Amino acid sequence: MSHRSAPPPAPHEREQPSDAGEYDDGPAHPEPIEQFFDTSDTSDTSDAEAPKPKSKASLARQRRRRRRTVVLVVVLLVFAGVVFGVAMMLRDLLGLDEVTDYAGPGGESIVFTVPQGAGSLAIGMGLESEDIVADSDVFISSLAAIADGREVQPGEYEMRRQMSSDGAAEALLGEDPTQVHYAAVARDLRQGEVFTVLSESTGIPVAEFEALAAAPAQFGLPEQARSLEGYLHPGEYRFDVALTAPEIIQQMVDNTLAQLEADGITDPAEQYRILTIASIVQAEAGEGDYASVAGSIMNRLGPDNVETNGLIQSDATVTYGLGRKSYDLTPEEKADTNNPYNTYANPGLPVGPIGSPSEEAIDAAADPADVPFFYWVTVNLDTGETKFSETLAEHARYVAEYQAWCADNPGRCL
Repeated sequence: MSHRSAPPPAPHEREQPSDAGEYDDGPAHPEPIEQFFDTSDTSDTSDAEAPKPKSKASLARQRRRRRRTVVLVVVLLVFAGVVFGVAMMLRDLLGLDEVTDYAGPGGESIVFTVPQGAGSLAIGMGLESEDIVADSDVFISSLAAIADGREVQPGEYEMRRQMSSDGAAEALLGEDPTQVHYAAVARDLRQGEVFTVLSESTGIPVAEFEALAAAPAQFGLPEQARSLEGYLHPGEYRFDVALTAPEIIQQMVDNTLAQLEADGITDPAEQYRILTIASIVQAEAGEGDYASVAGSIMNRLGPDNVETNGLIQSDATVTYGLGRKSYDLTPEEKADTNNPYNTYANPGLPVGPIGSPSEEAIDAAADPADVPFFYWVTVNLDTGETKFSETLAEHARYVAEYQAWCADNPGRCL
């Protein structure tokens, strides 16, 4: 193995000591000499000094620079890691990695109701709250992409939880609005009012519906039913344009019977009784008081009732029999026993329902609250505040409160 020889020292110049503190006079050098001398200038150097090797201080500075570079690189890497970690944390906190659309087609079935006048924003928020779509904004974009001028019609739709936004939009727009009749039947409407709504929706004459009401047994009503009153279930309907008047009525009656059966009421005569009570509850109370009013009516119907002696004393029943809607009755009207709906003059229930009770009112009539009351009166028609009492004397004070409210609000208590 050969080694390169070191050049002889320049005249009058001592050799530089090695890093070990000794002079290097051996035949070999541990590293090529070019690493320690600048050999880039090959011109004549006879009149100049030979290049000097780098000092220990220079080498130390180089090592320090290298260390600083390494430290800087490490710091930058650590900083980048911290930034990445913070970004991931913020993404989780802000929900940036949340699902914005489901793959579809969805799972559990659910009936979704589109209210009258609801726009795409309200519909989207409703779908998201029911977990039908993952994100309302994504749904709105999907709806806009396929709507082509069409609008989602109000009514009830069979949907699924966790549908894709495209699938939900198609489900809501899939039905051709020209192929259905939309009808909104409010709670507490009387039979004639319901027929008007149906006629305006379907174009079928009111007289055709009235003729059907004259023979209620054909729709499965009990023999004591005088008409279809009470059985025309309120709600929002989307009737196929091909449906006939009997088919429309049957659908509404079936909805009422289904609600009664869900409450455990299956006997036709008992169904009629519960619907009659529910219709009075619907007309006399706000939803929050349904169960208490139903309980008070049951107390009045009880055999041991000595407070009202079996009289329900409902203004709503009397005015139904008079063919008007009013809170104002004369003493003569209250005393008229010829009015079969007059519960001031005739004990017990009236001869039938007085309107279309809601599901909530039917529930209350089927399962009334256990209360000690016999009397109730709504003392504020704006707020619906109703006060209950056990005695006539206490009730009279609340009636005076109601009358004072009427005096302060002219025209409201007619």
